[in-house]
Amino acid sequence: MTLVDKEIILEPDRPIIDPHHHLWDWRGRVPHTPASRYSYDNVLHCTPRYLAEELLADVNSGHDIRATVHLECGSMYRRLGPTEMAPIGETEFVNGVAAMGASGVYGDRQLCAGIVGYADLSVGDRAAALLEAHITASASRFRGIRQSAAYDVDPEVIQQSPPRRSGLYCDARFRAGFRRLAPLNLTFDAWLLEPQLPDLIDLARAFPETKICLDHAGTPLGVASYGGRRGERFPIWRASIETLAKCPNVYVKLGGLGMPYSAFPSFMAQPRASSVQLAEEWRPYIEVCIEAFSPARAMFESNFPVDVLSCSYATLWNAFKRLAEPYTDTEKYELFFSTAAHFYRIQIDS
Repeated sequence: MTLVDKEIILEPDRPIIDPHHHLWDWRGRVPHTPASRYSYDNVLHCTPRYLAEELLADVNSGHDIRATVHLECGSMYRRLGPTEMAPIGETEFVNGVAAMGASGVYGDRQLCAGIVGYADLSVGDRAAALLEAHITASASRFRGIRQSAAYDVDPEVIQQSPPRRSGLYCDARFRAGFRRLAPLNLTFDAWLLEPQLPDLIDLARAFPETKICLDHAGTPLGVASYGGRRGERFPIWRASIETLAKCPNVYVKLGGLGMPYSAFPSFMAQPRASSVQLAEEWRPYIEVCIEAFSPARAMFESNFPVDVLSCSYATLWNAFKRLAEPYTDTEKYELFFSTAAHFYRIQIDS
């Protein structure tokens, strides 16, 4: 599969903070046999390595990316020591990349200016020590936790190892750890699937003092038992998004729609989809999210390198700029820059 889809850059001077990307090196873990079309393993086949060099190539591909935020992905965990502390290794690793960016050797891009790590909040009160260890390891760049709850009763929808259980965000043990976030001024990134959105609504209402960001527009589904049913489920997804947006502590990331789970026609298309096609496919979901949350609580995200199966980094941001055309300059500034800067406490000139 070729990954070449070069487009002329739209609005190249518009400042951007990319609030959601990953870094990894899975070259020793890539499956030997090709994955099914809608399997996440296809990402690993295309991009088994995505480190500072690859990230720099993307952020320097034409758009004015001023800073980025790294989201946990199980990368570079500590091999030795207590299992609970293993994820601190990812923060240590990402902080090293952030230091490379801060040196100025690679230009003005502030790579990984914010770091969102992983801790199993289900350990309850013991989570405090894990959070403090992340903060110590990050040289003041640590911003919060993401603990994914993505699950469906149909095992073909999402395959995880080890398997996740249903109802994580409603679990009393998880919430005992979750309540440790706000006192440390830490945020929470939530990734779950569209049918699970009521769980996040309940969590947000129970902890109004904790800032939460819904990742990937709530991940609408179009695979396995949801195949061909995206239109049928759109009103259900929209109602959940509108209810969630009534919680003033919740924000939303506009992206992640290039992943396998939504199964848009652009996914793994040949020839590669243009930014025009991407914008048209994603528009109904993006517009609902912006209308519900307002630009002050919505931010475009790359979700790279995961979304590489649908387009290049440059084409992705072109699609977002097409989607933002109806909005005012002030609203565009929020969607591309200031909402992310506010949520993740990133101080950088625009």
